Amino acid sequence: QVQLVESGGGLVQAGGSLRLSCAASGRTFSNSAMGWFRQAPGKEREFVGTIRWNSGSTYYADSVKGRFTISRDNAKNTWYLQMNSLKPEDTAVYYCTASMKFIVNIRNVGSYDYWGQGTQVTVSS
Repeated sequence: QVQLVESGGGLVQAGGSLRLSCAASGRTFSNSAMGWFRQAPGKEREFVGTIRWNSGSTYYADSVKGRFTISRDNAKNTWYLQMNSLKPEDTAVYYCTASMKFIVNIRNVGSYDYWGQGTQVTVSS
């Protein structure tokens, strides 16, 4: 069983930065994708970004492109979401997620197998 443990959320002023971490335990990864989604109150969970474990290729939602960066540490089975130039509209609960197989539709919630518990990110104006 894979467990994902997130950390790093909090309160930050607009224009500030935060880094989220997601540590995975339970198995090793090979042909996998690790990502981040977020969910604001009253809204559906939306794609933020994903990294392919083997290649390191990254994909981002248009709303965060150029501000957010996903990276990974293979040795620690951990991936990160560095968030810069944060805006109030980035306020949401952020979830890390992992797919244990190669997926095509990386922006689809249903493509992923495991989820973290979520961490609150609040950006004040």
